[in-house]
Amino acid sequence: MRPNPLLLSSVLASYVAWAAAQPAAQPAAQAPAADHGWHQSQARDAADTYTFTRFTLVGRFLGSSAQPADRPALSVDCIPRTDSTHARFLGADLLVGTTLKIDYVEPAEIRGTNYYPKVAVEYRLDAREAEQQQWPAGTDRIPTARPSDKLSASVPRGTLRQMLHAHTVVITASDEHGAPIEMQFDIPDPTPVEAACRVD
Repeated sequence: MRPNPLLLSSVLASYVAWAAAQPAAQPAAQAPAADHGWHQSQARDAADTYTFTRFTLVGRFLGSSAQPADRPALSVDCIPRTDSTHARFLGADLLVGTTLKIDYVEPAEIRGTNYYPKVAVEYRLDAREAEQQQWPAGTDRIPTARPSDKLSASVPRGTLRQMLHAHTVVITASDEHGAPIEMQFDIPDPTPVEAACRVD
């Protein structure tokens, strides 16, 4: 039995009319882009004696998937300028979130038996040659339940100044077992940090 062409064309015309009347499909909602800028917050120091501003930049781990669940961060603490006081830079830290390898370095001038806890790091700014430094073990001005002096390293002021004017910073340190931890930070506009913290 041959199909009826008139019936087929009538069904097709009805389908086309129905499809045209349907609302247009909406594109899937996209997740908002992650904010890669400096996050600003207010905090009190551990002794609860003053308020300071913390600028935080979140980075990412590179390489091995066995890195800590938390993402690495750079924090810059300062007391911004007021009508009566100048801006005051307090310090900058690399917050890793896992126990770092601490080397106890003999000071240049020996006074007693004190040794300085240091973290060996290698950092690279953009496409420049990598540089190696020993940064002091970090000290978090915000009290936490974990000892921060083994989870972070203090970034020297001069090094921070260089980092703020790079586009990409890659930092490598070692965990307590000596395994390398590689982190990358994409540096946004440093103006708010420089204006509030007097880094230079």
